[in-house]
Amino acid sequence: MKTYELLAIFKPNLDAEEVDKAIAKIGEDVVEFGGNVESTDKIGRKKLAFDVQNFRDGFFTTIVLALPADKVAEFKRQLRLNDNVLRTMFLEVSKKASV
Repeated sequence: MKTYELLAIFKPNLDAEEVDKAIAKIGEDVVEFGGNVESTDKIGRKKLAFDVQNFRDGFFTTIVLALPADKVAEFKRQLRLNDNVLRTMFLEVSKKASV
């Protein structure tokens, strides 16, 4: 399994409880695909550089997760289907070189 970092921006009209439920749902999806969530960091509400779906700000969160490489495409598809998510950035975490 590879390690990935997901930056998700949720709609600002959600309250804190709904954002927590949405993050939990993403975690459940990861486990369903045979992976695990290593850490979750709720960054908070931030202003966006430009309007996204007529929203000027969003609730940012980063999730570090391990996921089998063959399940990544389906996981990204599930993220796009989530109505509460404005934008996502999904990156593979690389190993740091030791000097």
